Amino acid sequence: MKQLVLGNAAVARGLYEAGCCVISSYPGTPSTEITEEAVKFPEIYCEWAPNEKVAMEAAFGACLAGKRSFCAMKHVGLNVAADPLYTMSYTGVNAGMVIGVADDAGMHSSQNEQDSRHHAIAAKVPMLEPSDSAESLVFAKLAFELSEQFDTPVLLKMCTRVAHSQSLVELSDRVEQPVKPYEKNIGKFVMMPGNAIRRHPIVEQRTADLTEWAETAPINRVEMGGTELGIITSSTSYQYVKEVFGDTVSVLKLGMANPLPVKLIRDFAAKVKKVVVVEELDPIIETHCRQLGIEVSGKDVLPITGEFCQNLVAEKLGGEVHTGKALEDVIPPRPPVMCAGCPHRGLFYTLNKNKCTVLGDIGCYTLGAVAPLAAMDMTLCMGASVSAVHGFNKALDNKAGNVVAVIGDSTFMHSGMTGLANIAYNGSNSTVIIVDNSITGMTGHQQNPTTGYNIKGDPAGKIDLEALCRAMGFERVRVVDPYDLKACDTVLKEELAADAPSVIISRRPCALLKTVKHNAPLAVDTEKCRSCKACMKIGCPAISMKGGKAHVDNTLCVGCGVCEQLCAFGAFKSTK
Repeated sequence: MKQLVLGNAAVARGLYEAGCCVISSYPGTPSTEITEEAVKFPEIYCEWAPNEKVAMEAAFGACLAGKRSFCAMKHVGLNVAADPLYTMSYTGVNAGMVIGVADDAGMHSSQNEQDSRHHAIAAKVPMLEPSDSAESLVFAKLAFELSEQFDTPVLLKMCTRVAHSQSLVELSDRVEQPVKPYEKNIGKFVMMPGNAIRRHPIVEQRTADLTEWAETAPINRVEMGGTELGIITSSTSYQYVKEVFGDTVSVLKLGMANPLPVKLIRDFAAKVKKVVVVEELDPIIETHCRQLGIEVSGKDVLPITGEFCQNLVAEKLGGEVHTGKALEDVIPPRPPVMCAGCPHRGLFYTLNKNKCTVLGDIGCYTLGAVAPLAAMDMTLCMGASVSAVHGFNKALDNKAGNVVAVIGDSTFMHSGMTGLANIAYNGSNSTVIIVDNSITGMTGHQQNPTTGYNIKGDPAGKIDLEALCRAMGFERVRVVDPYDLKACDTVLKEELAADAPSVIISRRPCALLKTVKHNAPLAVDTEKCRSCKACMKIGCPAISMKGGKAHVDNTLCVGCGVCEQLCAFGAFKSTK
């Protein structure tokens, strides 16, 4: 049976059909839907882990116990999980283990544009790279076979376009895999130096064996057409090449990103007059070809940054560019903003008002950096805000002034706790604000260890943030409602003035949660409105100026009352 399926859903289906039993992941766009789709199969145990490192280690434990396992993450998440990955390359596996990583060329929802193929090369583990949904399913199944055949974890590399586009896939039944008995093997699984030294040559031989496999593997295929131009490509770039050139050029489509074949590439290059490598981001295939002594073109004509498209390939390589129909009017820019009623808005307004230096973190609250709130000075990576505020204050001998760290509840569980331990242990006078919106908002409302529910929405262990912070050595732990501007201002000033480290928990559920009951929308009494625009300072998308007066869009307003507190003239009133 064939179905039109999203790339990430196709991966989940492949995991199901391959007999995968355990999946542990951390949500991260564009990888999130793999696990969200997999949880629909009752035969697979799925969970959200606190972070990617924990997810990978949990999946490794499952494969050690003898059942096929999987973990998923986005490209920056693989950085977090690199520690176990690089050593798992040495230990190998028991049952098959696959690691899904989704790159984000174009940075649609990411803080950098790294190329995960570097991790595969450095860790010396095989990586498969599908170019559509059909291959996503097939490659997920193949990855388990390669994992067990070559005794290695296998990386399955997605990208935004493959993960979030749809194409036809062929569905099959699930094939249950027998549990592979665990056998104690200290030399294989205990990576102390003496054992690791003996495992390294095994890894190098495995790479050689996989290279030999790649020479004839059907996932690396030659499609001969015209011989004036030969294009070596992979992933979604393959689709662009075929759409632009069809059969007028010859194509070597590489489904295995690491290790790359040698003879196959040399033979292909010998059949065409000119070779061009079309690959997004870094010149991995191009560099490999040059090391083989093959003269190729690539990043000399194609960009090393950003996402490719059909017209880009056509423009750079001499194909037909399709201009399409131009719009008559220029569409005004629409910068991302916090949602109407977002609980973070009141807090960031308060931080801006008090001229705080805000060291931020990864989450939807990163939008606090956007005008008119403009209340964020730094965003680096998950958990960095807490560690950085400590370093900032230490560098200035605890005399930095109004400096705070802001981190979400899910991000705090991901990477913030160790930074908080550092503040307590090494004693900086730092104020950390945990913006607790009771969900992982940035990636689409996934549960986390502070919400009290698991991936299926069933009741689960719930971490008490106040008790946790106190247990870590903080005597000053305050909870505030970010809808209450006066309380936010008071608590912020008190904690910044205190001669001790402190934690402020800004707690209010995400306004988009289905379980949240909202007040009636507000409206503006135009007789009382003085057009001072004080209400515009919070950047709420429900508020605009209309005919010189403030106006509330009642289809967006959730009645949070923050704007009402800003109005000195009492112009805002409930519609109830």
